[in-house]
Amino acid sequence: MIAFWILAALATALAAWLVLTGARLGVDAGALGAPDLAAAELGELDRLKARGLLGEDAFAAARAEAARRLIATPEEIVPTATGSRVEQRILLAGLALTALLAAGLYIPTGTPGLPDQPYGARVDEWATGTTPLEPVQVAAVLARDAAAEPENMQLQSMLGAARFQAGDSIGAASAFRRVLAVDPNDARSWARLGESLVRSQDGVVGADAEAAFREAARRDPGQLGALYFLGEAAMARGDVAGVRVTWTPLIAALDPADPRRADLVRRLARLEAGERTPPPQAAS
Repeated sequence: MIAFWILAALATALAAWLVLTGARLGVDAGALGAPDLAAAELGELDRLKARGLLGEDAFAAARAEAARRLIATPEEIVPTATGSRVEQRILLAGLALTALLAAGLYIPTGTPGLPDQPYGARVDEWATGTTPLEPVQVAAVLARDAAAEPENMQLQSMLGAARFQAGDSIGAASAFRRVLAVDPNDARSWARLGESLVRSQDGVVGADAEAAFREAARRDPGQLGALYFLGEAAMARGDVAGVRVTWTPLIAALDPADPRRADLVRRLARLEAGERTPPPQAAS
């Protein structure tokens, strides 16, 4: 805890130094590049004259104007209005007050004397407590239990589902792969593996995900999620027939009042209408 307060004090002091330094300098740094620009302009004029693109009179006039700007530029650099000492003291007092308020809020509401709790102890507390857990916490508890019982495939499957809910798609895919290594005929785990891979690829149905969905549909044609993603993969390839084959049984399985069914019917109809539209005739 002492180290924390030392680091907090150093961070506050550094922030104060940076703010006060910026307030004290207050120079328009953009103007400092003007001499370089004028010098570059003189060089460009010399190159134009050497190539015969600039006459003597025009060259002399342009060079004189550029040289005048180069000489005058340093005198034109005007510092911006810098803060007075009173303003700087007010700024420093504001920074100190902010640090004091933060410490004042932390001391009564926090637990400055409490040592860090090991991660394992926190997981034990989550597992035995009565407070509803967040998905990440549920996944942590299940990961601990699954590590203690590596042969328990039900725990592995639950861990995969929990990690998926927690947003850990890679971890979810690993858990489902462990389940499938023991039971390769688990169609549901194949479908869940595919969904985890799709999420890990930001919604893209890649080759590995499509293969997982095919395994799921082959073992259980009732895996509607697998059928949906297989149709999406076929649509991405422009395979109208493939979309029709996979989505037709999916549409039939959904309740007529289900808005997902209406959406699939509409998308499939648009896709088939595009397939039936004759290609434009070439202009003669």
